[in-house]
Amino acid sequence: MSFSLPRSTVTELTLETAQTILQAALAEAGARALNPLAICILDGRGAMKCAAAQDGTSLKRSEIARAKAEGALALGVGSRALLGHARDLPLFMNAATLVLGGALIPAPGGVLIRTQGGALIGAVGVSGDSSDNDEACAMAGIAAAGLMADPGED
Repeated sequence: MSFSLPRSTVTELTLETAQTILQAALAEAGARALNPLAICILDGRGAMKCAAAQDGTSLKRSEIARAKAEGALALGVGSRALLGHARDLPLFMNAATLVLGGALIPAPGGVLIRTQGGALIGAVGVSGDSSDNDEACAMAGIAAAGLMADPGED
C-alpha cells in the first residue's frame, strides 16, 4: 500500500510560472529603462526555479538578488519589512543574518509570492537599480503570473 497526497492539495511554484514572472519582471525593467538587473526566483522550499542577470550587471548582483529572496522567504516577510526590522531590531537582524549564512538583505526587492488564497509558494529577489525599482519589477512579474505579491510593510 502506498501513500500519496492528492495532487490538488499540493501548492507549488512551477518552472513555467517562475519563467513568466522572470520575463514580466524584465519587461517592466525595460519599460522603466532601469539599470541592468539580476533576478532570482525561489520556490517555497527555497530551491531556485530560475534566475537571470542582464548584460552589464555588476559582479555580485545575482548573489544580492538571491539573498533578498532567501531572507524574505526564511523570515516569512518581504524584504521591505526586513528594512524596518534592521532599523528597529538590529541585534535580531544580525543574528538572523548569521543563521542564514549572510543570505539576508534588508532592502526592498525581496518579494514573497502568494497564491490568490494567500498560500506562500516562493519569493523573487531583484537587484540592480534602486531598491524601490527592484521591488516594482518583482511585483510586476508576480502580478503577470496571476499571483499576489507580498513586499512586506516598512
